[in-house]
Amino acid sequence: MDSLRPLPRISIQAFCESENLLQTISSMAEDRRLARTHLRTVSGNIESACTMYASSPTPNLVILENTETGDQLLERLQDLAEVCDPSTKVMVIGYDNDVFLYRELIRRGISEYLVGPVSIADVLHVISNIFVDPDADPLGRTIAFLGAKGGVGSSTIAHNSAWGISGLFETEVILADLDLAFGTANINFDQDPPQGIAEAVFSPERLDDVFLERLLSKCASHLSMLAAPSMLDRTYDFNGSTFEPVLEIVQRTAPVTVLDIPHMWTNWTKAVLTEVDDVAVVATPDLPNLRNTKNLMDMLGKIRPNDRPARLILNQVGMPKRPEISVNDFCEPLELEATAIIPFDAQLFGNASNSGRMIAETDPKAPTAETFSQLAHVLTGRAEVKSQKKSGLAGLRSLLKR
Repeated sequence: MDSLRPLPRISIQAFCESENLLQTISSMAEDRRLARTHLRTVSGNIESACTMYASSPTPNLVILENTETGDQLLERLQDLAEVCDPSTKVMVIGYDNDVFLYRELIRRGISEYLVGPVSIADVLHVISNIFVDPDADPLGRTIAFLGAKGGVGSSTIAHNSAWGISGLFETEVILADLDLAFGTANINFDQDPPQGIAEAVFSPERLDDVFLERLLSKCASHLSMLAAPSMLDRTYDFNGSTFEPVLEIVQRTAPVTVLDIPHMWTNWTKAVLTEVDDVAVVATPDLPNLRNTKNLMDMLGKIRPNDRPARLILNQVGMPKRPEISVNDFCEPLELEATAIIPFDAQLFGNASNSGRMIAETDPKAPTAETFSQLAHVLTGRAEVKSQKKSGLAGLRSLLKR
């Protein structure tokens, strides 16, 4: 599933004879990769499709479930061909595992024949093979950083991660600061660009490769930034699809895009978190952060049901004189491991911030610099998170349930 890319704007109709496939297709409709498609599920067979298309236009793709024999299937498909548009693609899901039937269906123009039962990944792979051009330029990976609470350092971690990915792997990275009112990417990189993400958001009709290139500010040899204006001369009340054109263009422009998302819950933040490839939630080890992280992880699991769970990054761990929850106790009710644990180091982070430099630039030998290097490997799929031992947390778990 992780290798699949978003599908284009196509219409799909699925005719399901069994309840099992009906549930599978209905669950598939909630996947973020189908956000731009129009999918309709119908309880019926090939005969139902023939009746419907006799008086209505056919979609880009028809998915048909067939429980009959091979000869009966071929007869039904001949009837469908008489009412189906020539450009419509047809996928058949049957239960007759016969190679001769498969060859005959392909010869007659059927796009694919799958032997049931099938999974969401099976169906999505076939649709992707049909409608995603294999010769098209690959889409870049998008990684969103979101703080579980204000002031947890999500922006700082996003900026250091973007810088680390671009430098370690010498790959082009775009850092997009989505906090238009109070964004800090320009300060952290000691930049003052005249244009940035605001021009892209408020002029979507002008957004293309050339216009995007004008808006990008160079931060390092392989890192460019879409800076936020960080001004209050206007309000930034966006609808859910505001950042969709920006995401589409940056995915075609750079292999990796890091999104710095402000700590808020709106239609547009939810839409962005639904569309990206990976989400990292940054938290500090206290009870409000644990509650917010739990809520975020549960919601992200609902809106991204077929993706890996969001990654957890614990920041400011070990702050002197601050009571905090241990790492194991924080992770236990979330039922996941921390991808990275970043210790509290006021002097290191303060020096980096005041000089407009990243942690690895300020002190390359610091353990935190190595942590950011490991994080860059994990976020780009070059390494896996090491398992940690956990301890019990019955009290906090019961509190979260309340």
